[in-house]
Amino acid sequence: QVQLVESGGGLVQAGGSLRLSCAASGTIFSINAMSWYRQAPGKQQELVATITGGGSTNYADSVKGRFTISRDNAKNTVYLQMNSRKPEDTAVYYCYARIRKWIAASENDYWGQGTQVTVSS
Repeated sequence: QVQLVESGGGLVQAGGSLRLSCAASGTIFSINAMSWYRQAPGKQQELVATITGGGSTNYADSVKGRFTISRDNAKNTVYLQMNSRKPEDTAVYYCYARIRKWIAASENDYWGQGTQVTVSS
């Protein structure tokens, strides 16, 4: 079994900072891409940021310059540092990882349970 567990969500004032963490645990041989998605009430899910196994990153235009994604491969953990928060960043944030459970297995997609982030104006 593989689990992704997010932490760090909560309430923050506009302009403030927050860091989300997502730790993968279980039977893991390797982790390829890791990403953060978010879904606000009444809106479609949005890809916020991605970091590849090699460390390359991509961001949604709406968060470029404000959010930073990083990973600690030794801990199988991905982070999302969110600075200069805006009320429109309010959403449930989901962690995603592309994981190979053992050397001969194919990669599969795994999701965290989601963590609520609320930005007050």
